[in-house]
Amino acid sequence: MSSETLLYAMALQHVSQVGDIIAKKLISHCGTPEAIFKEKPSNLLKIDGIGRIVTSQLKIKDNLKAAEAELNYMYKRRIKGLYFLDANYPEYLKHCIDGPLVLFVAGSSNLESKRPIALVGTRKVTPHGIAFCKSFVEGLAFQNPTVVSGLAFGVDIVAHKSAIENKLETIACLGHGLDHIYPKEHSRYIDDIMNNGALVTEFWSKTKITSKNFVRRNRIIAGLSQATVVIESGIQGGSLITADMALGYNRDVFAVPGRPSDVRSSGCNRLIISQKAQMICSAVDLIYWMGWGQDENAKSIQKSLFLDLTVSEQQVFNYLQESGKEHLDQMALNCQMTTHETASVLLQLELKGAVRSLPGKIFEAI
Repeated sequence: MSSETLLYAMALQHVSQVGDIIAKKLISHCGTPEAIFKEKPSNLLKIDGIGRIVTSQLKIKDNLKAAEAELNYMYKRRIKGLYFLDANYPEYLKHCIDGPLVLFVAGSSNLESKRPIALVGTRKVTPHGIAFCKSFVEGLAFQNPTVVSGLAFGVDIVAHKSAIENKLETIACLGHGLDHIYPKEHSRYIDDIMNNGALVTEFWSKTKITSKNFVRRNRIIAGLSQATVVIESGIQGGSLITADMALGYNRDVFAVPGRPSDVRSSGCNRLIISQKAQMICSAVDLIYWMGWGQDENAKSIQKSLFLDLTVSEQQVFNYLQESGKEHLDQMALNCQMTTHETASVLLQLELKGAVRSLPGKIFEAI
């Protein structure tokens, strides 16, 4: 990407009334960010969803001046700007329709991890939650994942610190610009995070801290990650928003269960009960569900099991191999079986190690 493309992309990002989805629609029509600013308003108005308010905002020259000033600040602070069409823009985030037009990055990571996992949860984490998070990250270490979180109090900072202690890359997603750190108490961890990963944000310097920004930050956490794990959460916790966003991106969601009386696990329990999240109790569980622990020997053992499948089991297994991930109801329909019969067959296939279940009554062949 040329510096000129980044400049105009940031100018577009600065335009009032233009969000990430509208911006990408404009780029798709015009070809480049620069071309948008040079296009006739009458032509832009032909694009679905583009009105006169947007076209008038595009003509404001202050947008380009603001982008130039922000770029100068970035160069001085060694902050990278990743345009959403860049080859080095995070792969998982690239597939999110509302992913940031430009992502700002400070640190040593190139954001190209094959196993980015979001660890989120309550700010008022319990001693049990802290212990679980530390043990969980330690148990994952040999798989070399990247730990993604939001630098907040509670589960977030425990996740970042645990990643650093286990020499893992960690990505801290911020709800503000890179000119300051919130909360201030976590400033002392920034050097370690940048040396072992990166700080990322879509917000410019001097951005005011608002609650809405942290909701937007959550979508980056979910979008960057292959899967999201909720360790502890109240029934209305912000991490539940992250989980919903991950589900909206068709990503795997996992939750750590708690006792019915544990208020700070009520959100996790609700995710599991509603089948929005798969229950996990250890790092081993996540490794299993993500399919990370399978080596060629394990696959050959599983293949030998297929010889013992019944006719119905073979039918469902063959269907999953051809279709990939599939919902229980759709599978029953396509296999011409009742939902109850299909669920029974899937249970047997799970016990034989031929398939695995995912959140939301989704199944896939192993």
